[in-house]
Amino acid sequence: MEEAFETEFERFEVTRVEAIADRVKSLRFEPLDRRPVASWTPGAHLDFRLSSGLVRQYSLCSDPADDQGYTVGVLLDPASQGGSAAMHQLAEGDTVEVRGPRNNFELVPAPQYVFFAGGIGITPILPMVRRAAELLVPWRLVYGARNREAMAFRNELRSVQGGALRLVPEDTEGRTDFGYELSLIEPGTVIYACGPAPMLDALAAACSTLGLDSQLHVERFKGSGEVHAHQPADGAFEVELARTGEVVRVTASQTIIDAILPVRPDQPYSCLEGYCGTCETKVLAGVPDHRDEYLSDDQREANDTMMLCVSRANSRRVVLDL
Repeated sequence: MEEAFETEFERFEVTRVEAIADRVKSLRFEPLDRRPVASWTPGAHLDFRLSSGLVRQYSLCSDPADDQGYTVGVLLDPASQGGSAAMHQLAEGDTVEVRGPRNNFELVPAPQYVFFAGGIGITPILPMVRRAAELLVPWRLVYGARNREAMAFRNELRSVQGGALRLVPEDTEGRTDFGYELSLIEPGTVIYACGPAPMLDALAAACSTLGLDSQLHVERFKGSGEVHAHQPADGAFEVELARTGEVVRVTASQTIIDAILPVRPDQPYSCLEGYCGTCETKVLAGVPDHRDEYLSDDQREANDTMMLCVSRANSRRVVLDL
């Protein structure tokens, strides 16, 4: 697991905007001084700080060998809280603050891969498919969306060699039968998936039934309905910022992020639902009340870190490495 970003936000220019599917745009960003960008690996994402101050994450979907810029794909979400709408309003020549890249979704070595993507969840999967092809590792991708018009990067996927691509438009074929798809895999196959919570929940259930839990790697781009993102603890508690000695009170109606942003405006955060890991912070003292979907059970028991966007405290005060 990676630590929080050590790099600062830098300003990038939007050099290309392209509509690539229904409500999906591809956006390319290049440094203002046109220097080479930092290297990255499939599964990586960037942080974008928008003009409103919101920080949002988007997966890189270009070629890691391209060191002149970064490309992301963004779905315009009707329920957007400002992130995707602001990204879709960007035009060529605009500038935006960018930080990263960072990777919490690394492609591990395997004798073969099966990939599942749902909707805009194709963005981190596309570079993985390309990487598998480069390594001459057999791969299969099952890509579902509400219809073909909603499927981004179809032409790019069709051009990748060495594997099998299956498109599953729900309007004509229904939803993916994960039980059937998983029954086809061979021993040692590693499974990667990205998509909306209902899809990933169904896939996880199918993997559990078939004893494939340990082979499944997922990235959620939206939180599931089970995340207690806005369900506060019974009372308030205190957060001590160890590096400055400041003590901040977190009320029953606040998250830790809400409470500390006035004194720590550059604190990294993104999803606000406990699944991305951006706001993970070391705990120096106190007992966290973990409410995220990111940490493993063992990591929660260790209480070494916590997610500031959803987790609370089971002690009067927690001391954070901030």
